[in-house]
Amino acid sequence: MQKKDKEKDPAIIKKYANRRLYDTETSAYITLEDLCERVKKGHAFIVVDAKSGQDLTRQILTQIIFEQESKGFHLLPTDFLRSVIGFYDHNMQDILQPYLNASMKSFMNNQERMRGMLGETVGKAMEGMSPLNQFEEVTRHNMAIFEKTMQMFNPFGSLFSTHSEPEKEKAEEAKKPNPKK
Repeated sequence: MQKKDKEKDPAIIKKYANRRLYDTETSAYITLEDLCERVKKGHAFIVVDAKSGQDLTRQILTQIIFEQESKGFHLLPTDFLRSVIGFYDHNMQDILQPYLNASMKSFMNNQERMRGMLGETVGKAMEGMSPLNQFEEVTRHNMAIFEKTMQMFNPFGSLFSTHSEPEKEKAEEAKKPNPKK
């Protein structure tokens, strides 16, 4: 059996009047939960009315979102939902859909990049380099900046400031008597 291309050859799901969903690919009845899992795995499908052939995919996907929200997986903020509802019958409706689509694709690309960066970090850790080294280096750098900032705002000068090693050496050299004078 050939493996289907997720994007080019979506599975056909027929929705019957009794609300049952029939997967023509597996010749079995399925549930909304099954379709939810397919979405999460990236498997494409189209839902059509068994009698009329009308495309019901958007309605089924919306129903899946409703089911997930009802189960307590609150992903969509209330203000966002109100804003979306406000765009129905609005002259900006045609602009909102491509904008939301592009925003979600951008978010997913950024998420994939972060996974890649995390994978690289874990890969380096497996080679003997701790993934915490990068955080430690950033922390050291931030502490150095913090110390310099504190020195700038210290009203008592260098009396109470903490010096780094090179600064301590300079301070000690300045305290030594100069034989050339």
